[in-house]
Order: sequence, then C-alpha cells, then structure tokens
Amino acid sequence: MNWFEKFLYILDSGMTTPTNYGWFHLLFLGLVIAGTILLCIFGKNCSNKTFNKIMFIAWIIYVVLEVYKQVIFTFEYNNGVVEWDYAWYAFPFQFCSTPIYILPFIFLSKEGKFKDAFISFMSTFVLFAGIAVMLYPNDVFISTIGINIQTMVHHGGQVVLGIFCVVYNRKKYNVYYCLKALLVFVCLLAVALLLNIIVYNYFQANNIDETFNMFYISPYFDCTLPILNIIYTKVAYIDFLLIYMIGFSIIAFIFHYVSKLIIYLSGRKAVNAN
Repeated sequence: MNWFEKFLYILDSGMTTPTNYGWFHLLFLGLVIAGTILLCIFGKNCSNKTFNKIMFIAWIIYVVLEVYKQVIFTFEYNNGVVEWDYAWYAFPFQFCSTPIYILPFIFLSKEGKFKDAFISFMSTFVLFAGIAVMLYPNDVFISTIGINIQTMVHHGGQVVLGIFCVVYNRKKYNVYYCLKALLVFVCLLAVALLLNIIVYNYFQANNIDETFNMFYISPYFDCTLPILNIIYTKVAYIDFLLIYMIGFSIIAFIFHYVSKLIIYLSGRKAVNAN
C-alpha cells in the first residue's frame, strides 16, 4: 500500500455495528437536539448574509463527508491486496442526498420565490427524511466507524437545518410556500427516474452487474424502503410511483402544517407574555 491507501485503511477502521437507541445512536440524537436548539435560538433573526453562510458551511461539511463515503465504499483491502471497485448502489443521488444539490441554490440565490422553494423543500421533505432516519437508523448502520459518523452527521444535519429553515422563514408560511417544495420534489424525482433508466440500460448494454436505484424508484430493482417495499411488489409500477409521490407529498404537507401550528402557538405565547 502507498501512503494514501494506508490513510484510507485507517479511515476504514471497524466497530461493532451500532444498534437502534444504543449509546452511539443516543449520542448523536443528543447532539442533534442540542445543535437544533442552539442554532434556532441564536440564528432565528439572523440576516440573509449570515443565513447563507450557515448554509454554505453546512454544504461544505456535506460534500467533504460524502467524498469520504464514496472513497471508502470504493476502497477494499483484502488479504493484503488493495482493490478499487466503485459501489454504484451508493451513488450520491438518493432522497437523503438532496441537501448536497439543494443547498447551493439557497446560499447562491437572492431573496425571492426561487430561493424560498428550496428553503421550503429543506423544511419539509428533507426534514422528514432526516427525522425518519434519526428515529429509525437501523438500515444505515454498518461496521465502519467513519461511515456511521458520516451518516449520523448527514441525517442529523437534515434535522438541524430543516428546523432552522422553518424558524428562519417562519413569516412566509402558507400553502403556496409548501407547494414550491412539492415542485422541487417532483423535479428531483424526475431526475432520479431518468438516471435509473439511463444507467440501467447502459449497464445492460455493457454487461455490468450493478444495482443502481436512486430514490428507490427504479422500474428494474425492488424498492427496499419500509412499507413501500411491500407496495412495490403488490401493484403495477406506475401505481407504485404515484403512491410514492402522493405519500411523500402528504407527509411533507403534514410537516408544513405542524410547523405552521407551532409557529402560530409560539407567536401567541410571545404576545401574551408581553
């Protein structure tokens, strides 16, 4: 091994696979709660410039950790031999990977409807995805300590940033604000479906045996998401796709209205306090 491969070997250090609500999971749950509270308290009335800086820093962290993840999933050390083999199933365009692509549209855009659409997506769809994994991370834990840290920071960051976006844009909350998030979701879903079709057919033409299932909506590979994995095998593909879209959209709207209710109640409490 050269020095770089030795470095990767260290980064690929193993650990006992964490369990749901074990010490590792609870540690990061605590950090996420603390980080959310602190960011929302000290950043709720921040300027647009400060908000953009926070989003930029978060994006840098996401990108660095994602690069690490991609390298580790490609690097293998077997019986003293280093092997490089890209894991296409880990290609970074899953639902939970969307902050990597969404955040630049936030910190590079001027204030307005375009920027609000991506902030709304962060405070609904991304927030839901982060909470879902942080409450039930079973499938994302493996025996590599660095990857487990990466996945907790990644998904925990979705919760922190999602709630912070709710607090920051609290004065703009209405149904049209949420519909903007839905439009972003549909666009990302279309990209994922197109990638699934193009890459699968490329693999078929070149006799490549790899799994490529972005957003878990591929018409060629089973969906492995809880509940949806059952639906996938019971209905026609187009029906599954509609159920997927409608289901995620309903959940996003629920998150939107729960956030709106909390904002309303917080506002009333503040008025009564005065």
